[in-house]
Amino acid sequence: MKIVECVPNFSEGRDKEKISIITSEIAKIKGVTLLDVDPGEATNRTVVTFVGTPEGVKEAAFRAIKKASEVIDMSKHHGAHSRMGATDVCPFIPVAGVTMEDCVKIAQEVAERVAGELSIPVYLYEEAASKQERRNLATVRAGQYEGLAEKLKDPEWKPDYGKPVFSKKSGATIIGAREFLIAYNINLNTRERKHAHEIALNIREKGRAKRDKEGKIIRDGNGKSIKVPGKLKEIKAVGWYIDEYGIAQVSVNLTNYKITPLYKLFEEGRKEARKLGLRVTGSELVGLIPKEALLETGRYYLEKQGKCAGVPETELINIAVKSLGMDHLYPFKQEEKIIDYRIAEKQELISMNLREFSDELSSDSPAPGGGSVAALSGALGSALSSMVANLTYGKKEYKRYNRRMKHLALQAQDLKDEFLELIERDSEAFNNVMAAMRLKKKTDEEKKVRETTLEEATKNATIIPLEIMKKSEEILDLASLGEKFGNQNSVSDAGVAAIMAAAACEGAYLNVIINLGNIKDTEFRKCIKVEAEGLLQRVTKKARRITRKVAAKL
Repeated sequence: MKIVECVPNFSEGRDKEKISIITSEIAKIKGVTLLDVDPGEATNRTVVTFVGTPEGVKEAAFRAIKKASEVIDMSKHHGAHSRMGATDVCPFIPVAGVTMEDCVKIAQEVAERVAGELSIPVYLYEEAASKQERRNLATVRAGQYEGLAEKLKDPEWKPDYGKPVFSKKSGATIIGAREFLIAYNINLNTRERKHAHEIALNIREKGRAKRDKEGKIIRDGNGKSIKVPGKLKEIKAVGWYIDEYGIAQVSVNLTNYKITPLYKLFEEGRKEARKLGLRVTGSELVGLIPKEALLETGRYYLEKQGKCAGVPETELINIAVKSLGMDHLYPFKQEEKIIDYRIAEKQELISMNLREFSDELSSDSPAPGGGSVAALSGALGSALSSMVANLTYGKKEYKRYNRRMKHLALQAQDLKDEFLELIERDSEAFNNVMAAMRLKKKTDEEKKVRETTLEEATKNATIIPLEIMKKSEEILDLASLGEKFGNQNSVSDAGVAAIMAAAACEGAYLNVIINLGNIKDTEFRKCIKVEAEGLLQRVTKKARRITRKVAAKL
């Protein structure tokens, strides 16, 4: 799944109707989920958060910027927050399946469109900045809206996109790309704010002011205080007291969890608390978090316990939440707090229990069918391979294989999840073929549209089982390692994994062949058939080799 987050800030926080008009542009875009609308009356500013596919987010951002330029008049705007335009800032953030480079490209494309179609000058910032001196948002926004007309006359501040012409109504917009910001609080067993702030000063990147023996701040030649850096990169932190909970917290903005993982932040907080005779009692997540940040944390704590991290993601997340005490103040609801889950499409088939799936399969509905069952076979084969690895990891007699088993388990878990997705995708692909067959075909134009749509839908319904075949071969590579190096008390499970891989491949092959018969593109049919037959031959041969070796050991 490819997920991009966008957090535009609009210069309107008081007129609810205008805010609604802007956000409705976002809500209507397919593939986009509007997560939060946070207006501020004093700042006269609204922070909007939405996520979705790269294309959906890109379109939603442009439409919201366009609508803001129509309903907001910056010449009449006043508020406590710094701002430069109707849409003041619009960052794009990679969440899952996309890179920072992808988000930089999105920022550039939106900026070009905003400047070209709306005649609004655009500056790029953070990772999308065209110059090093434009990375910092505060630097780009210096002078604000009131100083923009003069700023545009300065060649050094020529916009990255658009003409250096002052737009009295819309001002300028700052567009960029940055990492996901995690707002996170560490709970302490004290009411003393000063203790929490002491911890914050020690862990945050900018640290604290350097002092002499008498406690006076040491300054440089320009009168600026000299800083003693803190322990952790990409960390901003302060200490405060929360009356609602009756505790002090270290309030943290983790600006790049890929540089400082969440577990490292938490552990450093614990170390600093112990130095002060305090104890960390838990933590609190403010807002949303990417799934990967919790998966990484879960892996860390499982390995600290001497266990293999190649377990289902639900277990990893549970371990992360319990280890960080994120349910200390109130229940941690995964479906609400994990951004990936907030926007995930409901998966009807894989959310069923065994009986429900079997009953649905046995009905007169043509989907799910053999393709989905082939994918399920692959998921079961992958799961068994992971089980063998987990039953091996940490055992004294197999200690030398720990690294190999960890890698095997992680690969098998990923493969299992991919097969589960293919259960849904195969069923959806068949339904799309049926939908194409129901298209009207009275006129020549309708016949042409139906023929083209049906051809493409059938090709897709062929490619998906071919993907199942390819992944079934990956199971065998894992099952082979399980048979050779895994716990020999579970060697039979490695054999069953191989059998399920072969079943997945053979079942998917039959689906490929039956679909090829309905495709007119002869070159496509030829290429796919050759590839499918080669895969079937290799998988069958590998599976037999593994099952023979397993049988010999029983």
